[in-house]
Amino acid sequence: MQRRDFLKGTAVLSLAAAFPSAARAEVVFAPKPGAWRTVELVTKLELDKPEGKMQAWIPLPSVKEDEWMRPGETQWTGNAAKVERVRDPKYGAEMLHVTWKDGESAPVIQVTSRVAMRDRDIDLSKPGKAKSLSDAERKLNLEGTELIPVDGIVKQTSDKIVAAANAKSDIEKARAIYDWVVENTVRVASTRGCGIGDVASMLKSGNLGGKCADLNALYVGLTRAAGVPARDVYGIRVIPSQFGYKSLGAGSANVTKAQHCRAEVFLEGFGWVPVDPADVRKVMLEEPPANLGINDPKVVAARKALFGAWEGNWVAYNTAHDVALLGSSHPKLGFLMYPQAERASLLLDCLDPDKFRYALSATEVKSS
Repeated sequence: MQRRDFLKGTAVLSLAAAFPSAARAEVVFAPKPGAWRTVELVTKLELDKPEGKMQAWIPLPSVKEDEWMRPGETQWTGNAAKVERVRDPKYGAEMLHVTWKDGESAPVIQVTSRVAMRDRDIDLSKPGKAKSLSDAERKLNLEGTELIPVDGIVKQTSDKIVAAANAKSDIEKARAIYDWVVENTVRVASTRGCGIGDVASMLKSGNLGGKCADLNALYVGLTRAAGVPARDVYGIRVIPSQFGYKSLGAGSANVTKAQHCRAEVFLEGFGWVPVDPADVRKVMLEEPPANLGINDPKVVAARKALFGAWEGNWVAYNTAHDVALLGSSHPKLGFLMYPQAERASLLLDCLDPDKFRYALSATEVKSS
């Protein structure tokens, strides 16, 4: 070490010692693969005002990735006449299809899933040897869905973003669109649930506000329209952030309203890369003291990390769109992230858990 560098380092240390609050002001949000954490996720459902034919569909953790998400055993108890574990044929999303006898006076089911998870961080400085997508996988993750078209105004907007950034490679396009979403959207606290994710309507109206299912769907649609495979990953926050971000973790064991949609982009040589522009906007709106500027250190740290990294305090359910519920006559769901149920052929409001009567809880299981 040269004397000049040594003196510079000594000066920094002296400053930190004299002003400890300055040292504490440094913000760290840097997920790195490390120890696994395991939770038990419990969904309890009791249909309100039981009547006629009653059935329910409960999403199960069905994303299996050796490096960051390992679903374990799922068990259930209750008084259902039939419980069947079913899988969406296109995306592989798993759910329990539950039916009760007609007129059951107190329909109830409790589902317990154990899941192991850990942080992710992809080194984007140099490509590795990640396996390429098959032709079928590439097609699936480039095509439009009911709520996420990849033509029309979505394609036009994507082209403008890519051109303005002079982005040529897939990683440049993915990054340019991430930055655009971060800088041009806004999280709206009054949005019900996690939002709808109607990308074309957002762009046509110019109202780029919403929550994670809106903002990350916008990222996925724009990225697919640029010819880069991308997908939403629907799940739920289950434990607090180990980096102290109150907005980016579960606030308690009650996670009934902690659903969260993340996103991934596929980059050749790197594989599926985690991104989450919606959480950058969540930090800006909600992280204490709230309404932070885009250049606030907490926001800067989150924005840097959330292109290429995720914190492993969240359970992934699935990556499915346009989901048909087995045995239901209702239209397909845009995505499956909440319990669903029918009473006398009426589809209940999954965003009103108190009237629907369901609750989710998560408990970290310490290794022995």
